[in-house]
Amino acid sequence: MTYTQPSTPNYLLDLLHKSGVRPSVHRLAVLRYVIDKKTHPTADEIFSSLAAEFPSLSRATVYNSLHKLADSSILREVEIENGTTRYDFAQQPPHGHFKCRRCGKIYDMPMSYRADEALPDGFRIDSIDVYAKGCCSDCCDNIKTK
Repeated sequence: MTYTQPSTPNYLLDLLHKSGVRPSVHRLAVLRYVIDKKTHPTADEIFSSLAAEFPSLSRATVYNSLHKLADSSILREVEIENGTTRYDFAQQPPHGHFKCRRCGKIYDMPMSYRADEALPDGFRIDSIDVYAKGCCSDCCDNIKTK
């Protein structure tokens, strides 16, 4: 699944304003990281990656920024493995996630199923989480060549 979203400063500022989130340098950096990297990072991964560029950044600031962005439906919290919260850009087409059991990489996976069509009247879905685990093409190719 290939989806590209601009992460220009103007786009990010507009996104925060429309969502009622007060922009800050750190929130913008955290949001840009999640959108640009597409690796479904954890809070600790984000902190480790941004700490050198932003010496005043703390883990608490990263966690607070992520919670604010998730509460505002800009980011989604994704729990593919028990006890580990990862983050994904919420404003993209519906998709599932695939985690390779060998290398640990997480990939977006297209979804064609429309659960809302199967619901009785009066029901409303606010999130669907689809996770698959297995062997990614790189790891499966390495197994075949050994």
